[in-house]
Amino acid sequence: MKKWFVIFGIIGILFIVGYLLASYYAVKFIHARLQQVIGPGMTIDKIEIKPTYLAAKGIRYEDPVSKKRLLQVEETRVYPALFSVLRGTLQIREWRILKPSFLFYRSREGAFLGPWGPQKKEEGERMEEGKKAGEGGEPFRIRIDRVRISGGSVDFEDGEVGEPPARIELRELNLEVMKIRYPLVSIRSRIELNGKIKGRRKDGRFFVQGWMDFKNVDMDMSFKVQEIDVKTFEPYYRKRFSAEIESGYVGMESKIAVERKMINAPAQLELVDLRVKEGSGTFLWIPAKTFASLLRNKGNRIQVRFRVEGNMDDPQFSLQEAFLTTVAVSLAETLGIPVKVVGRTILKGTGKGAEELVEGLKSIEKLFKRKKENQR
Repeated sequence: MKKWFVIFGIIGILFIVGYLLASYYAVKFIHARLQQVIGPGMTIDKIEIKPTYLAAKGIRYEDPVSKKRLLQVEETRVYPALFSVLRGTLQIREWRILKPSFLFYRSREGAFLGPWGPQKKEEGERMEEGKKAGEGGEPFRIRIDRVRISGGSVDFEDGEVGEPPARIELRELNLEVMKIRYPLVSIRSRIELNGKIKGRRKDGRFFVQGWMDFKNVDMDMSFKVQEIDVKTFEPYYRKRFSAEIESGYVGMESKIAVERKMINAPAQLELVDLRVKEGSGTFLWIPAKTFASLLRNKGNRIQVRFRVEGNMDDPQFSLQEAFLTTVAVSLAETLGIPVKVVGRTILKGTGKGAEELVEGLKSIEKLFKRKKENQR
């Protein structure tokens, strides 16, 4: 019996050593590929090859032209699967990214800048490299079972909206994505995301859960935000809201489904402690005085239901305009404002629809003035 214990012990040791050696060479492969993509602006303080994973620490990317630091990662770890390289596919069991920070920037001219790393090579060069890396002329395939980001942050500076530029700050980001394939194939990748949105008075929270097909961008997601400071998005609505919003918070729950570029998103929106300064101007095409008066009657708290639908491939469809117009109609109905919408033109987010809504709301203030006169 003692002899069998010794034999099983030796077999176990050989198996463990074989596993460690196989993982070691798989990590060596990843290390070589990583070194190929490091270019101008990218620096890595330290790369460590562990028995079962590759660790890179102190990753930074600075745009060579603007000198903006677009990416910084405290540490990333890649855990390759055993023997996957021998099958012509690099399988990564888990890709873990610790405390990354990303900066996205859009100029006044609309030019977009992000942490994409060095400039992409020409398509022909990429295909040639893929053939060299793969077998039988086939491009080398990458399979990632899980991506985890913890303690992340994102800063988005948008100069296109004017001065001062909009700044959206996301903090304490935690993301998990399951099943990623390259080259892209049609597959449902499960996604979970949560974090905070910085506000002027307090931070709000958001939660996303569902799946996405990264190849055709089909998705089925549940989206929830809690106590988001309305003033955070002032640069985006100040051109449409001539009334001054003093304070308020927004919460929303939505189910977002996209299939073959058709979006269907029923949602519930809640405006809490919303305070609009009385005076001239409008709030979502509703006269500010009227809106402020109706708002007080509801304790400065409103809950509306709406649905955004449309074809995202239609050049006349604007997701932002569709959102604003459907919210405007639902808000007006909730406040008891008699809004008559002819057909579904207004829900398409076209300029004509917005004009029709404004025309429909022009007489509202006069209506309330007559009511006040009759009460005297």
